[in-house]
Amino acid sequence: MYEIIGSPTSRAFRVMWMLEELGEPYKVHKEQPRSEVVKALNPSGKIPILKDGDAVITDSTAIITYLADKHGVATFPAGTIERAKQDALTHCILDEIDAVLWTAARHTFILPEDKRVPAIKDPLKWEYAGNIDRLMDRLEGPYLMGETFTLADIILAHCGSWARSAGFPSDNARFAEYVKACRARPAFQKLSGK
Repeated sequence: MYEIIGSPTSRAFRVMWMLEELGEPYKVHKEQPRSEVVKALNPSGKIPILKDGDAVITDSTAIITYLADKHGVATFPAGTIERAKQDALTHCILDEIDAVLWTAARHTFILPEDKRVPAIKDPLKWEYAGNIDRLMDRLEGPYLMGETFTLADIILAHCGSWARSAGFPSDNARFAEYVKACRARPAFQKLSGK
């Protein structure tokens, strides 16, 4: 059984969602960043962490990529053009959406108060909205890769929820429909009921 170390309100949710998509059993050990348990498994103190037997994997994107590849679900095969396109979208989301939200979070509650720059949030909100618009211009169907739901969709839909809770507006109607379609998936709905 897979074990997830982290908080379900963090990026660990992405791992939980992937495991629900796979139909694989898992256990969640609720831990906050930098706890002693977390630091023993990941010196950076970051969550989530996945344990697969004795193997320890860190970083939500690395974890869900590993799981998708291992089980052949929510991904295209390595070495295909489709996988290259999927990877390009994944990196775009990480660079232009996730990183913007992470920077805002750092300047809200993560960095020491004397290191925070609250004024950075307004330009980040502007950047986020523009990046969402450009990403939605690339949308090929109900999901980023057309009819196929992939791990990139898990990351972007999770970012959409994170952005809403962080007060990052997007008036992009296509993005709202996209997130709604992702959240309508049975695996997401099962998590919402937990």
